[in-house]
Amino acid sequence: MTGDRHARTMLPIPDRPAPGLTTYDAKDPDTAYPPIEPLLPPKGAPNVLIVLLDDVGFGASSAFGGPCHTPNAEKLAAGGLTFNRFHTTALCAPTRQALLTGRNHHSAGMGSITETATSAPGYSSLRPNTKAPLAMTLKLNGYSTAQFGKCHEVPVWQSSPMGPFDAWPSAGGGFETFYGFIGGENNQWEPALYEGTTPVEPPATPEEGYHLTEDLADRAIGWIRTQKALMPEKPFFVYFAPGATHAPHHVPPEWPEKYKGRFADGWDAQREKTFARQKELGIVPPGTELTSRHAAIPAWDDMPDELKPVLEREMEVYAGFLEHTDHHVGRVIDTIEDLGLLEDTLIYYIIGDNGASAEGTLNGAFNEMANFNGMAALETPDFMLSKMDEFGTPTSYNHYAVGWAWAMDTPFQWTKQVASHWGGTRNGTIVHWPAGITDKGGLRSQFTHVIDIAPTILEVAGLPEPTMVNGVQQSPMEGTSMLYAFENPDAAERHDLQYFEMFGNRGIYHRGWSAVTKHRTPWLLMEQTTPLDDDVWELYDGSTDYSQARDLAREDPERLRALQRLWLIEAVKYNVLPIDDRTGERLNPDLAGRPTLLRGDSQLLFSGMGRLSENSVVNIKNKSFSVTAELTVPAGGANGVVIAQGGRFGGWTLYLHEGRAVFVYNVLGIQEFATRGEEAVPEGTHQVRMEFAYDGGGLAKGGGVTLYYDGELAGTGRVEATQPMIFSADETTDVGYDSGTGVSSDYTPQTSRFTGKIGWVQIDLGVDDHDHFIDPDERMRIAMARQ
Repeated sequence: MTGDRHARTMLPIPDRPAPGLTTYDAKDPDTAYPPIEPLLPPKGAPNVLIVLLDDVGFGASSAFGGPCHTPNAEKLAAGGLTFNRFHTTALCAPTRQALLTGRNHHSAGMGSITETATSAPGYSSLRPNTKAPLAMTLKLNGYSTAQFGKCHEVPVWQSSPMGPFDAWPSAGGGFETFYGFIGGENNQWEPALYEGTTPVEPPATPEEGYHLTEDLADRAIGWIRTQKALMPEKPFFVYFAPGATHAPHHVPPEWPEKYKGRFADGWDAQREKTFARQKELGIVPPGTELTSRHAAIPAWDDMPDELKPVLEREMEVYAGFLEHTDHHVGRVIDTIEDLGLLEDTLIYYIIGDNGASAEGTLNGAFNEMANFNGMAALETPDFMLSKMDEFGTPTSYNHYAVGWAWAMDTPFQWTKQVASHWGGTRNGTIVHWPAGITDKGGLRSQFTHVIDIAPTILEVAGLPEPTMVNGVQQSPMEGTSMLYAFENPDAAERHDLQYFEMFGNRGIYHRGWSAVTKHRTPWLLMEQTTPLDDDVWELYDGSTDYSQARDLAREDPERLRALQRLWLIEAVKYNVLPIDDRTGERLNPDLAGRPTLLRGDSQLLFSGMGRLSENSVVNIKNKSFSVTAELTVPAGGANGVVIAQGGRFGGWTLYLHEGRAVFVYNVLGIQEFATRGEEAVPEGTHQVRMEFAYDGGGLAKGGGVTLYYDGELAGTGRVEATQPMIFSADETTDVGYDSGTGVSSDYTPQTSRFTGKIGWVQIDLGVDDHDHFIDPDERMRIAMARQ
């Protein structure tokens, strides 16, 4: 680089001391060394802030004509550029990996979310070390780097407290500071948080007014202020990625109240209103058509009248959630402005990492985990009505109905997961950089993609794309810098070829045209799909049909065939093949073919172990299992949790209550089955054992429960149903306490700590007797043999 003393294509930049005179005595007048200077990027490199919201459709934000008020997005757009042909991958983790590497998601190993990873290179969830993340490149060039919020790029078998931490933000990810959560979603009221790689508890409770988005904004604001106070000469790279507005839709009650009655007309009418506003704002070009509703999505008028008040409330809560999120994004931006840094800070405000989420079923959900377990039928209309006032509160884990997701993707077809159509992949994006953008309030319609952000930032910072990072030769970035479009609204687009694929939904964009085929439906986890070769492809001319409303496949079959061939070529190039259209089945690592942290059918745990993700614990679903614990009970008895997995919205726990052993299985927060010991556990050291004998005959069945003290029968009971696929996306397994929301209504997390002593806890799959007692001298041998 001109005027730069560093050659920056090899990172870390090699230390190359200049040869010269070495004196014998430091007091010699000829003793001289150049001053030690901090590593800085080239002069003029700006600060960078990337804001990435979660699960926001193109037609949700008021900045893009939607019903959810986002004044800070509108303010940024008025002073910057609005990109109305910006694209994501149709799913969260793939979009995030693409953004942070500048490579296509299959190329970076993230063909789908980490929870459905397989052993295939494009779907393994393992980022190749030939594709170093942007944050690492910027850090090694002298930027201060920090991430706040969601990280969904850690392979599930590496998400335990023992790592390895190569894929965690503050280790291999290149962020010097990380405060947030690992995984796809989190409880906004009671999140499982990490500072770096260390689990931490939220600084306050929901009753004290805690909310995750506000906490993340507070942390980002504090970090930016500290960074500029201590290292004012260094630019920063801040990645602000709140869990909002992914389900659960949690928000303080005053925010949804602003929208009371606003959605009484339903989703069909809302699409018409949003589309009219989009045309008025010029967000969509003249001649754009509003796409029609697919038959799989019910009309508002066809929904049961008794359910409509619940459906309205779902959308009111979501709208308040998005406005609340924008408010806290605005606080971060206001801090940058207050520090006098806004002029020279490049801000990307990406409103959604994919289209709006249609994973909440046709009726919506009070607990979205019901659908992920194939048990949505438990949430009847009567049940939903009884819970309507709780939507958005700490007692809910709610999501809105498919129809609202479709409406939030106006004017496009389909939703999140559907990578074939723009409803899944086109997200409103705003770029603000006063020092580098003169066309304030301008609109840009060049085709752009999330992989374009990394090369844009490098070009703006005057940094070359590295060819070597940490001793590993790098593959080229696959995105195209967007900088050319900042000053020239009429510049010919440079990113003119892009494939799309997610769970078999696939498409290709080339020079204005798109060929697409929708293969799977997002809210049907076990859908019986047609063979891939039987999928029906559609053809759209983007130069005249912005919304993909007019299918030209019959009129131009030759062009369609050419684009289908081009999709296949790109798919081979970027590791898309073999296409994997499985969804629910891939949650099971045995079916998916990915590694697991635990092998065998036994696991030994010790007191104080906690924050163990579901993938860090032996899987007890749909089978018999036992839990044995060695407990020392003090005089006067003991109480508290021995072991708990999951939380208020689904899970199981073995604990002592009033001195008696209790096993509770909580099905989705809807049904709680408790088996209690008849007597208290006596003073002294004893074994408490729970055996669950699964009924068999399929998934989600019940079973008998038996409790033993030192091998002697202590109580019996029954669990009528179980969760077959997943307990929670964010709750964990804890020994000696219960973090998060708490599985049983007998205790709270604050009262859950065990008051005696726990020697060990062992989980075994299957039920064998050991005389219902494990010989302490044989315990380790038995456990090791079963792993």
